[in-house]
Amino acid sequence: MTTTPTPAPTAPPRAAGLRGLRERWNDLPRWQQWLWLVPVVALLYALPVLNPPLITTEPGTNFPIALFDAARFALLAIGLNVVVGQAGLLDLGYVGFFAVGAYVAALFTSPDSMVWKIPYLWTLPLAMIVTMLAGLLLGGPTLRLRGDYLAIVTLGFGEIIRLLATIVGPLKGQVGFQAVGRPPGTDSTGQPLFANSDGTTWYWLVVTITIVVLVLVGNLERSRVGRAWIAIREDEDAAQIMGVPTVQFKLWAFVIGAAIGGLSGALFAGQVGFVNNQKFDVPTSVLFLAAVVLGGSGNKVGAVVGAFIVSYIPNRFVELAGYKYLIFGVALIVLMAFRPQGLLGARQRLLTYGREAYRRLVGRPDQVASDDPMTAQAAGNPGGTNGGPVR
Repeated sequence: MTTTPTPAPTAPPRAAGLRGLRERWNDLPRWQQWLWLVPVVALLYALPVLNPPLITTEPGTNFPIALFDAARFALLAIGLNVVVGQAGLLDLGYVGFFAVGAYVAALFTSPDSMVWKIPYLWTLPLAMIVTMLAGLLLGGPTLRLRGDYLAIVTLGFGEIIRLLATIVGPLKGQVGFQAVGRPPGTDSTGQPLFANSDGTTWYWLVVTITIVVLVLVGNLERSRVGRAWIAIREDEDAAQIMGVPTVQFKLWAFVIGAAIGGLSGALFAGQVGFVNNQKFDVPTSVLFLAAVVLGGSGNKVGAVVGAFIVSYIPNRFVELAGYKYLIFGVALIVLMAFRPQGLLGARQRLLTYGREAYRRLVGRPDQVASDDPMTAQAAGNPGGTNGGPVR
């Protein structure tokens, strides 16, 4: 019996534009992706020194300070993306964790505080620990709620933190804490390396921390924890029926997001050097959420891009800063109408080695057939490698 030769495999056509670029990027081996990222990271570090004319914010706003604001906004957005984008928990009070981290740095470093003083760098892990505990206290009794009910509870949490800062005497309300600590070190002229008026070194510090956080969060996304978050986000009832401990993994997301938010708050307090209750209101929390939604909920790179846009535009166009809530509100409405997934929508891969599985199932069905006839049948090559029936 003669057999029909199998035609040579052909790769599926690539999409054009941004989607095609993403597919090419996903097809690269991990080491090549890291090589491409090296010049990008080098450029990011060089930005405050280069001060490119096309994106500079001067003379309206100091450019290194604007870059620091964008970097700490990006760090916040990564933490909020874990909660909202990965686990699907609508958090409207994320500014509360940001405030807890800022107050931890102020209480343990400012001369206006009666608390025992410690070096500023020690307050960074301490702020993460305290905000993790705050996340446990908030998430433990409330994460059985869903949707709008959870959003209302988290919104109340953010307001409770602000009100506590107002009415609790040691937190000093509007008076606040001055001369909040900063990292040690001086330059060749004897000036502090981390001065409040110079955002360059602060920007480098936050970018370094953000890169570390991105690597850790990326590893989490590809782990069992990340797959559980995606399952909960897509259908919590189905995930629970399949044996996923939903409350436990939602609590993990809440605690991790809180720790990153507290870290960002401590960095903000150190750079500004002043903390009071006026910096942690509901509109600020909504702005954090807008950055994640604008960039692409569920995509950590999209969250970084959205945070840069939300932070950079008011600093770049100072005359429009008073209308930023109106501008971003209209932008979100337009985005939801024409691109609801955000600028860089998430394209999740539930398998740890999803890139290889996707390529095998879609790009090379004949190769799959040579390994497993049953998989070949599912991939559209029911005859296996020789075109005959599977026996």
